Formats: sequence, C-alpha cells, structure tokens
Amino acid sequence: VLTDDNSTMAPLEEDVKTENIGLLNLDPTLEPYLDHFRHRMKRYVDQKMLIEKYEGPLEEFAQGYLKFGFNREDGCIVYREWAPAAQEAEVIGDFNGWNGSNHMMEKDQFGVWSIRIPDVDSKPVIPHNSRVKFRFKHGNGVWVDRIPAWIKYATADATKFAAPYDGVYWDPPPSERYHFKYPRPPKPRAPRIYEAHVGMSSSEPRVNSYREFADDVLPRIKANNYNTVQLMAIMEHSYYGSFGYHVTNFFAVSSRYGNPEDLKYLIDKAHSLGLQVLVDVVHSHASNNVTDGLNGFDIGQGSQESYFHAGERGYHKLWDSRLFNYANWEVLRFLLSNLRWWLEEYNFDGFRFDGITSMLYVHHGINMGFTGNYNEYFSEATDVDAVVYLMLANNLIHKIFPDATVIAEDVSGMPGLGRPVSEGGIGFDYRLAMAIPDKWIDYLKNKNDEDWSMKEVTSSLTNRRYTEKCIAYAESHDQSIVGDKTIAFLLMDKEMYSGMSCLTDASPVVDRGIALHKMIHFFTMALGGEGYLNFMGNEFGHPEWIDFPREGNNWSYDKCRRQWNLADSEHLRYKFMNAFDRAMNSLDEKFSFLASGKQIVSSMDDDNKVVVFERGDLVFVFNFHPKNTYEGYKVGCDLPGKYRVALDSDAWEFGGHGRTGHDVDHFTSPEGIPGVPETNFNGRPNSFKVLSPARTCVAYYRVDERMSETEDYQTDICSELLPTANIEESDEKLKDSLSTNISNIDERMSETEVYQTDISSELLPTANIEESDEKLKDSLSTNISNIDQTVVVSVEERDKELKDSPSVSIISDVVPAEWDDSDANVWGED
Repeated sequence: VLTDDNSTMAPLEEDVKTENIGLLNLDPTLEPYLDHFRHRMKRYVDQKMLIEKYEGPLEEFAQGYLKFGFNREDGCIVYREWAPAAQEAEVIGDFNGWNGSNHMMEKDQFGVWSIRIPDVDSKPVIPHNSRVKFRFKHGNGVWVDRIPAWIKYATADATKFAAPYDGVYWDPPPSERYHFKYPRPPKPRAPRIYEAHVGMSSSEPRVNSYREFADDVLPRIKANNYNTVQLMAIMEHSYYGSFGYHVTNFFAVSSRYGNPEDLKYLIDKAHSLGLQVLVDVVHSHASNNVTDGLNGFDIGQGSQESYFHAGERGYHKLWDSRLFNYANWEVLRFLLSNLRWWLEEYNFDGFRFDGITSMLYVHHGINMGFTGNYNEYFSEATDVDAVVYLMLANNLIHKIFPDATVIAEDVSGMPGLGRPVSEGGIGFDYRLAMAIPDKWIDYLKNKNDEDWSMKEVTSSLTNRRYTEKCIAYAESHDQSIVGDKTIAFLLMDKEMYSGMSCLTDASPVVDRGIALHKMIHFFTMALGGEGYLNFMGNEFGHPEWIDFPREGNNWSYDKCRRQWNLADSEHLRYKFMNAFDRAMNSLDEKFSFLASGKQIVSSMDDDNKVVVFERGDLVFVFNFHPKNTYEGYKVGCDLPGKYRVALDSDAWEFGGHGRTGHDVDHFTSPEGIPGVPETNFNGRPNSFKVLSPARTCVAYYRVDERMSETEDYQTDICSELLPTANIEESDEKLKDSLSTNISNIDERMSETEVYQTDISSELLPTANIEESDEKLKDSLSTNISNIDQTVVVSVEERDKELKDSPSVSIISDVVPAEWDDSDANVWGED
C-alpha cells in the first residue's frame, strides 16, 4: 500500500470537493454522516493523486495488460508477473517442453518477475495458441505451476473429465484476427436488457458457442425489441455450474463457447443489430481454485504481497471464495486494467458489477437485513477501501467511454451508489431493483389473489431513491436456477406440460397464469424503474428450471438449455407471452416512457384491485381482480383530449379474450378547477372512462389530432403545451388567451423537462370546451403555485429548485427532476 504525506500535489481535474458533498444537497438527512462522506472522498482523492504521481493518469495506470502478462516488444515476447512471495520463477510451456531451466525470470524491487524471449528467425519462440504456465518456488523450496494471472485465454482438454486448465498464449496473425466492422450503437435513453448465458442458449442439450449465439439468438433478441444484451459467464471460470461467478482467469474469455475472436464476432454482430452489449464483471470475489485460479498465487504471504486479504477477511464463507484487498496497489492495477481490457479489446458497452453488497461492507451482507436506517450504510462496517475502488472504477469507465452503461447489483440500497463521484456518490448509472422480484415471489407463493394489496405492490415498485436510477425486473437468472421457480412455473406448474396447446380451451390455471405473467412483467416494467431486464427464456414463460451438469443429475445438460421451439410453435400458448413481451418493448420504443421523468400514481384501489398511473405520455390501468370487470371505470389523467388503446394484454394476439375495444375513442372530461387539487379527481385535472376486464392491463395514449394517423404515436415533445383541435368559434376569447406567452416557451426543452418543471400544461385545454364552462375558462390563469400534485416520479439530476418548490408534494423516495434555470422566468410568467 503506497501512501504519501506530500500535500503539494496538483489538484484533480474533476470537480471533486472533499469538503462540500453535493450528495447532501439532494438528501439533507445524510447530514449526520458528513464526516463519513468527507473521509471516503478524501481517500478517493488521495488514492487517485498517488496513482497520477507515480504511474501517470488513471487511464494509463489501467493499461496494465500492456505491461503484465505476455506482450510483444521490439522483436521479443516479454512476460511479467507480480508474485512477490516467490523465491524463484520461470516460464514453461509447449514451447520449451515444460522445462523452464533456460527461461528463468528476474525479480524487481516491487515483486515483479520478468523475462524477455527474443524471436528466432523473425518468429516468436512461443507459438500462437500454445500452452504456457508460470512456475515458481515457495519459501519452503516447493515448486508449483500456475496459470499466468494476466492470461488472455485458457483451455482444458475436452477429452478428459475434470481436466485442469492451461494458460494459452494468444497472438493470432492478422489474417486470423477478427476486425470490428460496426461502430458501437448510440446509448439508449433507457436500457431494455436481455440477460443471456451463451453456453445454455442452445435448444440442444449441449454447450452453445459464441458464433451460434450471435447467428441464432441475437436476432431473437432484436426481434423482441430489446436494445441491450447482458452477457453472463464470459470471464473464464473452471466450474460451469457457478453460472460464471467463480472467476478463475479475469482477462480470459470462457473457452467453452469459443476463442477470443469468436466473442468479438458476437459483439460486432450485436452492434450491427443496434444492440449494446454489457458484460457481467465479477470483482467482488475470486474462485478458491488453486491450480487454475488467481488464488494459486497466494502461498500464505501477508495481504500486502497478495491479491487477497489474509485470514478470515480474505475468505467468503458462504461463497467459498477469496476476497480482494482493494487497498493494494497491484490489485487496483489488476482490476482497473481488467475493466479497460473488456471495453477496449472486445468493444463491450458497459458492465453489470456482480455482488456489490459483499464489497461495500466488511460483513459482506451476511445475516444482514437492511431496513433503510442510514446507520447500516455509514459506519465502521463500511469497507471504504472497496468503496474507493468502485469510485475509481466508475471514474475510469466513464472517462474512457462516456456513453458506457454501468449497473450495480446491490441488495442493501446504499444511498449514493447511483450518484456521480463528483457529488460524493459511487458513480454507477443504475442499480438493480432487487426487492421487486422478491415481492412477486412472496405474493405468488404466499397470498391468494384476493389478498393482493395494490398499495403494497405499488410501493415496492416505486420505492427507489431520489435521483438514483434503477433497472426493474420481475425475475432474472436468480429465480430460474434449480431450487427455485420462475414466475410462469409458479403460476402454472405441471399444467405447463399438458395445458399449453391452443387446440383446446385453456384451463383456469393456464388462463390465470398467462394473464398474470403478462401483467406482472408489464407492471414491473412500467412502474419499477428507469430500465428493464428480462432473463433469457422468461419472456415466453420457459418451463422448469436451470440445472447445470453436475454429479447430482448425472452430468446432464437437459435442464441447461433453452427450448426456443416452444415460443416458435404456433399451436402452443408460449407464443402469446412472447408476443406480449415484444409488444411491451415496442411500446417503450415508440413512447420512451421508461426514460420519462413523469411518473404519477393517481389510484391504488385495494377494494377493486385496480392501479392507475401515468408514465410519460401514457396512462396505465391494471385490474388485478380475479373476477370483476368494471364498465365505465373512471381514470384520472393529466391532459384533456382523446385517448386510445396503445397496448392491451387481453388482446387476442396475446392469448386474451378480446374484451377491450381498440377502436373506441375515450374523450376526457374536466375535473374541477385546474390548480385546485381538492376539486380534481384523484388529484388529476381530467378523466375518461374505460372498460377494465378482470386480470388485464391496458396502456392508453393521447391522440394528437393535428397529426396523421401514422403519426399518432409520435407525439411532439411540446405539443401538450398547445391547443390541438375543435375549439369552437364561440371560444375565441379562450383561444386568444391560450396564445398568451406561448412564444416564450422554449420548445427545445427535453421531454423530461416539459413534464417535470411544473405541471403547467394542465392549464392549457385541447378540445371541446363548451361555452358553459366559463368558470373553468376563467380559472385557466390560476397561478401554477396553487397546484398541489401528489406524484411518484423517477428522476434525473439537478432538481433542487423543483424539489424545494411548495407546488409539489412528494410521496415515496422519488421526486421530479431536471429543472433548467434558464426556463424559470418563462414558467413563472405562464
């Protein structure tokens, strides 16, 4: 661990302040923990300054793979390895008959062993794709062979059962290298993530390949309108059944599915389809394996000379794995370089960081039930070394690739995890909303349909921190593994084997199962976060569970595959769930409701089991009642006008009963006086009536009658501020008043700003206002400060002015966002 007392270092180029923590401006209740935030911010600043002083910019420090491992330098192969506890070392492999006596290595003052191997006859001595290992001697005189820590490819003999892995020198000639043909796609406004595992993506009981996944599975993902692929189990792991989470070789792609060039083909193919690709990165722990993993370099030395902490602190007792020492200089180089390697060598677009909770706390979250009390997050239990590493990691990722998407898997809900490092946050773009699937599983296992609480479910979906974005999901791979059940399997169980034929009427179990499967996933997507995730196969209700080959199942691959034929078969009901999944994603593609900051829950009706809310331009109506259909159910909304069905889970093409008419126009009625909430309906200034059948969900969009039929979906960003149609001649006075100050409105404002600045659009009616509504017309000039909205909204940044405004009262932890100071005068005038 390198420290420096020199206080004359140059300041950081980022606007990072150790005294004034911006995070506290967003959440003043964090004030008692100011000293904690200052301490960890100072630790971050000091660590970054030290790196810059001794190694240069952080981006250069994170290019360790150009120095360590095997590299070409001036007609030589140069190999370097950090192993300070070794007494002697040599490199062995196929190239020298596994005899390293002629290839002894030298050690420098920092514990780095190195050797230069000159070319012979202008050819590298170590051939491409040949096996290599690092051999070193313990302090007790025993020699051991290990896979190089920075190895870029590792393989095992497929013809031998449980064969050990060998490192492979990978340096293909130009003719064999894959050259990327397509640029990275633009970063989506909101990620719709398809979580996938290459190995188990085949319909056959075997391990699939990178190229087969690219050619066969990526088109399916694109067809279902996802914009992001999250790849699991890419970093090499010797135990297939670990789902890729016990990593043995951090810079190596998993050789089960192919070689490094094959993975590049997959990523390039995804980019050609407009899909960004994230990789699961596991920096929370490492495999306990000695012969083929990083743990093999630990021979009992102290933590200053090891990748891992010594003693109990270096071992995760539940995972049976090793824990990194994040304060160690070479560990920081190794892990930060690992991130840059995946971004630059393979053109990944970002990361999902696994197991963040284990990193954030010295207790690793074991036997902890996080309640939200801030004392649980900011105390001596916080692993500040790990927090500083994550801050450095996020700083690095976004400096190398500003459009990267970085997601944290944290179950604790640590405040600030999803805020910028410059504010005192940890810097992630999103966190996984891990409580949501737990809530659905609890309901499906333990509650009758009649006992479902709309308030409780809605609260679970909206319970996320102010200004910290979440990825919502109803189920992921966690709910699919053996010992658990997917939502479809919980709903329909054995009838998934016998009752899914379209040639017979659906049983009550199947009818309920398909209906709730659609509703649960859509409810989660529409209300649960600023992004959405689905695990491979769950989009069509894949039956059974995932069970990797193991001794307990006679090493069978039967449950370690995806039966795509179920979704493709026209006579099976799986196609209905798949079609609805496609339609959900298409709806967001058209309306961008996931990216919208407008999220208003107007009704949570426990008696009728109905939830009504607005997200972006859409109005959602969910009826979870198992029996009751409501005709003329009154729905509150923001803007007046005409509404039509945008998506209906009960449509025939989704396996429904076609009870909701799609050609029906729903005209709004004004509710009370705009700006006087007590006169409104459920706090909304307008309403319309709908038919809401049992166990259905419908999304409605407002028709812009100035636009052609084909343009209906694509509502102009600022059209809500302008009158639309059919204002009678008798309303000339009203029309004249509507034009007042319109010219002052900056139509360049983003959609989020239009919705979130203030709800002034409610002051501007759109159609069919009668002469008798003189009182309503007179009230149109009511000052916006009188509006008292009760909202639940997602967030962006820089909203202190809005947050402090008395015109908006907030429920839950989430509030409006994105106020632009330049528009303050305009909104005040209007």
